[in-house]
Amino acid sequence: MNKKIVKERAAKHAKKEDLPAVVKDYSFFQDVFDVVRQVPKGRVTSYGAIANYLGTRLSARMVGWAMNAADLAKPKIPAHRVVNSQGMLSGKMHFGAPTAMEDLLKKEKVLVKDDKVVDFKKVFWDPVTELGL
Repeated sequence: MNKKIVKERAAKHAKKEDLPAVVKDYSFFQDVFDVVRQVPKGRVTSYGAIANYLGTRLSARMVGWAMNAADLAKPKIPAHRVVNSQGMLSGKMHFGAPTAMEDLLKKEKVLVKDDKVVDFKKVFWDPVTELGL
């Protein structure tokens, strides 16, 4: 992530005198988790959309790595709301049971067929649009 964006985001959560320490302790995974926690129920986003919002457009795979570690985070991360850019449940193997990710989405009224979100564009939540930069 570019340093300017890191400093701007860190500044929102810290006093000016604390800024160097906050930037030093920057965590990409934590930023990913913060974005995913804001995805509303009944909506989904993509790895790439999160990476783009964080200023690292080509780091969708790193967002995926963060999602693999999401079960360790507190408070809980709704990782089931993150899919690939086509709406495929590409991370479903990390949810234990083969249908666990789909089941969680269905509880939130997100329709899934053949491991793909139905009406993906309609339920897609873009953090750039929804949260701004």
